[in-house]
Amino acid sequence: MPGSESPFDRPGPAGPGPALVAVPTGALVVPSTVPGAASTVRLSLVIPTYNEARNVGELVARLVALLDPALAGAYELILVDDDSPDRTWELGLSLGRTHPQLRVLRRTAERGLSTAVIRGWQVARGEVLAVIDADLQHPPEIVLRLWEALREGNDLALASRNVEGGGVSNWSLRRRLLSRGAQVMGLLILPGILGRVSDPMSGYFMLRRAVIADVPLSPVGYKILIEVIGRGRIARLAEVGYVFRERSEGESKVSWRIYLDYLRHLLRLRGSQLPLGRLLRFAVVGLSGLVVDMGLLYLLSDPSRLGWGLTRSKLLAAEVAIVNNFVWNDLWTFRDLARAQPGLRQALRRFAKFNAICSMGLAFNVLLLNAMYNGLHLDRYVANAVAVGVVTLWNFWLNLKLRWRASSPS
Repeated sequence: MPGSESPFDRPGPAGPGPALVAVPTGALVVPSTVPGAASTVRLSLVIPTYNEARNVGELVARLVALLDPALAGAYELILVDDDSPDRTWELGLSLGRTHPQLRVLRRTAERGLSTAVIRGWQVARGEVLAVIDADLQHPPEIVLRLWEALREGNDLALASRNVEGGGVSNWSLRRRLLSRGAQVMGLLILPGILGRVSDPMSGYFMLRRAVIADVPLSPVGYKILIEVIGRGRIARLAEVGYVFRERSEGESKVSWRIYLDYLRHLLRLRGSQLPLGRLLRFAVVGLSGLVVDMGLLYLLSDPSRLGWGLTRSKLLAAEVAIVNNFVWNDLWTFRDLARAQPGLRQALRRFAKFNAICSMGLAFNVLLLNAMYNGLHLDRYVANAVAVGVVTLWNFWLNLKLRWRASSPS
């Protein structure tokens, strides 16, 4: 069970092992048994890289300086490189001559940060696994605080920008909004999972091997943490604040694709927990509501039409769309549940509950719409479509939890 094993106080040096390690193939499953029965490695820290030759030397030197006093001979650094054009893997091999703690994997058949991390964990010899970015945006000093958090009995410890002591350096308003939006989206789609952490897009964390051992993993894109939290056996977790730093060397890999992959990953994890047939019907009804919403928003807010203010127009358009959606959901999506509650009074109770849920979603919808339109300067209709899509998932989840049931008459 996670938390039952305690590798932290077990002494003993670890052998240097080969500098270049064969890349695992097949299923993305971390073995429960530590490769090499005689291994006394306690911590395996994976460093996924792509074109990081200008940063990796400094990172390795700083990690060694930090970890040698605390875990002399009982830790390893695993550099997993995706065959970088700048030959980061080759530099890693050179560093391995003076730092025997460093092992190197050169991947030529796969790409992607998430799978690189898992491949590194598959060859790891430690009972504690970790990951850190190679671009020095993750302060290496935090690794000792993560280690201490696991020593205290936690199954997972993550570095967070959103707790005390955390933050970002010089992010633009756009990037701050995207980051916070990703956090809110995670809470809406997977509240039971991502409600446990403040920074679901963190790529800097440490966990016990037992948390994910023998669990088939299927990550999407660059963010592995939500896969670990969603599929792992985590009883206790801790968060450590850190300040995200801007890179001084190399090019940033942040793009819209990262956020889109994050959304895809959330939906994949959510989909395994939802009745897809009912969700599809709810989505079709939501699409009809989107047509109503968009049409009224155009008529009310467009300068060539009535030209009302955006917020007032949105509130009225959304309320009409809510009525439309309730009628079709009551007649189709939740028809079996509605038939068990006949009569006008019960229908009005269902509508009141549906309207309350959608009104909560509407408040978030308006905030998201204004953030994207006024903050990111997206087209008002594109911004509205994105906001409606996110809130549709929120509305379905709450209606499903409430099972479309009116309260019993008093």
